[in-house]
Amino acid sequence: MAKQHTYELTVDWTGNLGSGTSAYDAYSRDHLVRVGSKTAIEGSSDPAFRGNPARHNPEELFVASLSSCHMLWYLHLCATNGIVVTGYVDEAVGTMQEEAQGHGRFVDVLLRPRVTIGAGGDPALAARLHEEAHRYCFIANSVNCPVRCEPDIDISTL
Repeated sequence: MAKQHTYELTVDWTGNLGSGTSAYDAYSRDHLVRVGSKTAIEGSSDPAFRGNPARHNPEELFVASLSSCHMLWYLHLCATNGIVVTGYVDEAVGTMQEEAQGHGRFVDVLLRPRVTIGAGGDPALAARLHEEAHRYCFIANSVNCPVRCEPDIDISTL
């Protein structure tokens, strides 16, 4: 029997500048994302859509979700396959295409993890585990755009 997980959160718009949405430029896109008692995430829209550049936007959080999910599966698979990861940094890039009518969608996400493994580790296995992590990633399995991974594996000299 499959397990089902539910994730609840609150998105609270904080951008009423006094006249609500009386005009497209009359309100702020600022909002808070709250999950239980965790620290709130300050969100807005992309600055291209009148958003606050100091806050996270949904597009950034989408790419971050893909990157985080992949990383967490990868670390799990390394731990269970005898690969000691001592460093992991992903400089992920998501590409969104906006149509003339204003709607859009992501057309590509590229994960570029730089992974450092312990001396004596198997870099070929460490690279292959990225493919397996991709197959397990809950978020990547839920999106309709390609999610590619171009890992770089280094062996620690310490």
